[in-house]
Amino acid sequence: MRYRHTLVMFGLLACPAALAANWHADGKTSALAFSTISQGATVAGTFKNFNAAIDFDPVKLAGSRFDVTITLASADTAAEERDQMLRGPDFLDATRTPTAKYTSTKFRSLGGNRYAADGTLTLRGVSKPVTLTFTWTPGTPPSLVGDATLNRLDFNVGGGQWADTSQIGNAVKIHTVLKLVPAAK
Repeated sequence: MRYRHTLVMFGLLACPAALAANWHADGKTSALAFSTISQGATVAGTFKNFNAAIDFDPVKLAGSRFDVTITLASADTAAEERDQMLRGPDFLDATRTPTAKYTSTKFRSLGGNRYAADGTLTLRGVSKPVTLTFTWTPGTPPSLVGDATLNRLDFNVGGGQWADTSQIGNAVKIHTVLKLVPAAK
């Protein structure tokens, strides 16, 4: 039995196409974090609820795809008053637009296990290009660690009285750590 298992594993490793799979982020061990500068200090938080569907093959980048849906009401900075404001109409407007969506459109190899996913982020009804650079670690299961930066004002987040970037920075850094599990077929 062990011999057969070894042959099957060797066959999977020898055939890169067999490594391509549909994955979902494990909700218990994956994280989607954000940070910005507010009044000179870093404010960081996470989105507690998101769904990342990943179809990635380093050998066949053209057939790869990321679809990520983020529940905006799950934004959490560990400060309830700030979280209510962040989820409210001046910032994420989670009642009117409950989700944000990121969909990849193209992948590029950056060398080694580093890649870039060029895609479109739709947030508050605004769609703009965003590039996620990431490290792909193959394994059982694989993992993905990535970073992106976006400008909040491009998506009408914190406009009006909050548009002053000397008080709240325009740049928002995104950091994700995805531990992947096979998608149900």
